[in-house]
Amino acid sequence: MARAREGLDGSESKSAMPVVADASTLIRGMFHRPSDKPQPGMGVFPSEWLESTFMPTALRRVMTVKAMQDLSLQYGEPAGDSGLRRSLAAKLSSINVPCTADQIVTTVGATHALDVVSRTLLRAGDPVMVEEPGWALEFARLESLGMRILPVPRHADGPDIEVMERYCAAGEGHKPKLFVSVSVLHNPTGYSLTPGSAHRVLQLANLHGFHIVEDDTYSHLAPEHATRLSAMDGLQRTIYVSGFAKILAPNWRVGFLAASPSMVSRLLETKLLTTLTTPSMFERALAWCIDQGQLRRHAERVRLRLDGARGRTVKLALAAGCKLVSEPAGLFGWVDTGVDTDALTQRMLDEGYLLAPGSLFHARRLPGTLMRVNFASAQDATFWKVFVRVRSQL
Repeated sequence: MARAREGLDGSESKSAMPVVADASTLIRGMFHRPSDKPQPGMGVFPSEWLESTFMPTALRRVMTVKAMQDLSLQYGEPAGDSGLRRSLAAKLSSINVPCTADQIVTTVGATHALDVVSRTLLRAGDPVMVEEPGWALEFARLESLGMRILPVPRHADGPDIEVMERYCAAGEGHKPKLFVSVSVLHNPTGYSLTPGSAHRVLQLANLHGFHIVEDDTYSHLAPEHATRLSAMDGLQRTIYVSGFAKILAPNWRVGFLAASPSMVSRLLETKLLTTLTTPSMFERALAWCIDQGQLRRHAERVRLRLDGARGRTVKLALAAGCKLVSEPAGLFGWVDTGVDTDALTQRMLDEGYLLAPGSLFHARRLPGTLMRVNFASAQDATFWKVFVRVRSQL
C-alpha cells in the first residue's frame, strides 16, 4: 500500500490511496509542483529559460496612461488586436501558410483555439480522429465535450493512412468529422510529417469531407522547411492553431487560429460566445515582440539551449538502461523504461518527481513501459539516479 502523501495543492492527503497520474494531474502540476525538484513529466520549459528583458519593455511601450484608459475601459476588437493579426499573417507567410489578417482570430492560448474549433465544427457524439500517442489534454478535452475519439496510430512519417481510410469507410453518421494533428515535433514522439504523408492525408480529407485542425504549438522550435498541412492545403480544409505560452510567456495566454474566409466567421462567433474578446494589451505587446524580431531571437536562444539539454538527457537516459523509441527532436523524448510506467509514476511521486507515463497519451489508457520526458527538465543526473533505484524495486 502506498503511503499517504501530500496533495499536489500542498495539503495532506486524507487517503492512503495512490495519486493517479492523469491529464488533470499534469495540469495541476503546472500550478502546484510536487516538489522543488526538476519535473521531467511536465510539458513546459523551466521558467528560468523564458526570462527576458524585452517582454517588460514591450509592456511598458504599450501600457501608456492613455493606452491603459483606451484598452482597459472597453472591449477589444472581436477577432483580436488588428496589429497582432497583421504580424501573425506575416509570420505565417514565412512558413508558407497563406492568409490575411482577416483570416486570423486570437484566443486565450492554443488550447482555447482548439476548443473553439471543436465547439464550432462538432456536436456531442461526433467521431473525431486523433493521433495516438497524442496529447493527454486533447483526449481529456474531447471526452469532456462528449466526442467519440477514433485513435489513429502516429508513425515517423505521419498518421496511419490505412486506419484513417477504415474510419472514413464507415456508414453515414459514423464517419469522422475532424482530424486533430500535430504535424511538426509531435507530442510525445517528436516526429515530423513528411510531404508524401501530408499529401495522402489531404487527399483523404477532400474525398471524405472532414476538416483538419493542425496544432502547431511547437512551431517556434521547428526546423526550417518543416512540412505543414496548412501550407500544402492553403487553409481550405485545414485550420491552423498555435500560441506563445510554450516559448514566451505562459501567463500571457495568447494563441490564435487561422482559417478560410468562409470558416473564420463561424469560428469568431464561437469565440465571442465563449470569451467575448481577448486582452488587447498583451496582444499589442506580443505584436511588438514579433515586429522587433525579439521573439525570433529569443526562440533561437531557447532552441540552442534545448539542443544541449537534449544531448545530455539522452546520454543519461541511455546510461539508466532506457531506450529512445523515436529519434530525439524538439522538447520531448519518447522513452522505453522496461517497466510499467503507471506503477513507476506512483513510486516517483513519493520521491517528489512527476512523470508522464505512456498510458496518458493513449485514448484507452493502456498500461505500458513508455514515458514522455521533457528534455529541458530531465537533464538532472540526480533524477536519473533516483529513477534507477525506484525502477529496480518494481
